[in-house]
Amino acid sequence: MPETVRPDTASDRRRWARYLVDERAEADVYRRLASRRTGEERAILLALADAEGRHEAHWLALLGGEPARLPRRSASSVVLGFMAARFGSVFALALAQNAEARSPYEDDPAATATMAADERVHHEVVRGLAARGRRRLSGVFRAAVFGANDGLVSNLALVLGIGATGVAPQLVLFSGIAGLLAGALSMGAGEYVSVRSQRELLEAARPSDYADAALADLDLDANELALVYRTRGMAPDAADVRAREVVAAVHAGGTGTLSGHVSEDDDEVVGGAWRAAGSSFLFFASGAVIPVLPWLFGLSGLPAVVLALALVGLALLATGALVGILSGAPPLARAARQLAIGWGAAAVTYVLGLVFGVSLG
Repeated sequence: MPETVRPDTASDRRRWARYLVDERAEADVYRRLASRRTGEERAILLALADAEGRHEAHWLALLGGEPARLPRRSASSVVLGFMAARFGSVFALALAQNAEARSPYEDDPAATATMAADERVHHEVVRGLAARGRRRLSGVFRAAVFGANDGLVSNLALVLGIGATGVAPQLVLFSGIAGLLAGALSMGAGEYVSVRSQRELLEAARPSDYADAALADLDLDANELALVYRTRGMAPDAADVRAREVVAAVHAGGTGTLSGHVSEDDDEVVGGAWRAAGSSFLFFASGAVIPVLPWLFGLSGLPAVVLALALVGLALLATGALVGILSGAPPLARAARQLAIGWGAAAVTYVLGLVFGVSLG
């Protein structure tokens, strides 16, 4: 049971009421996430919700029961609850991880040392759950962020560099569309070749049935079959036992084979070449079309440049913040980094365009 401490000031009661609301919000998030999970993950999330309930009871005891009025939930709690209810995805877990890391209990004398320790452990538990989702999402997410960001930066740099030379707006627009198609096709073709090559390498690494026909003629006590299993990573003693088992089974009238797949499902790990190519094409094109929009709608000169910078800047901030959320890092820092890289690359080509424009003039 929590200690019965009488509040000294109205400020204390307001702070405790805020903690009470936060604990209820976090417990609600975990229950919502649990409703969309099964098995072990569901049990873990429900256990976290129960732990937040114990913290809730602590603040209720200090307040002497349910307050007549409670503060509203914070904006971050509302967003987290919405994502947990609508998506139940790694995004919600990543936000919950950040929320657990911001616990003020270690510096608040009204909170027990056990509660502060609980929050640290909760952070690690949620981080572990989020890590599972990050691993499942990593391939698609990497392709999406890389493709869209590449399209944003490369085409912004292209249209600003061309536009800075002083050419007609129609030429800037054509250059942007050509850059979009060229880049998207290059991304798609490169991804197709990459995935196909990886699948062919894995196919070449799979065990074959070439030696199966020779198993019946092998000597039970003197054969090189154990070497086959050693090349596949088995220890010498285990490989020798396995080889004798296979040969003995064949001599006894059974069947034996050396072929078989590797432990992981190659198709799931590598994915389809056409699907990867199509995704890369679309991701790049979705980013590359944004810098072209001002010229596509008839703008030219400085207004088109400023609008292109603004639109791409917003997109870069969004992708950077998304990377930050999913990686558990500060979203604002990642967003600023993405913006600085994108605008920095565009600034270089814009200055070069100005130089070439002056020299051509």
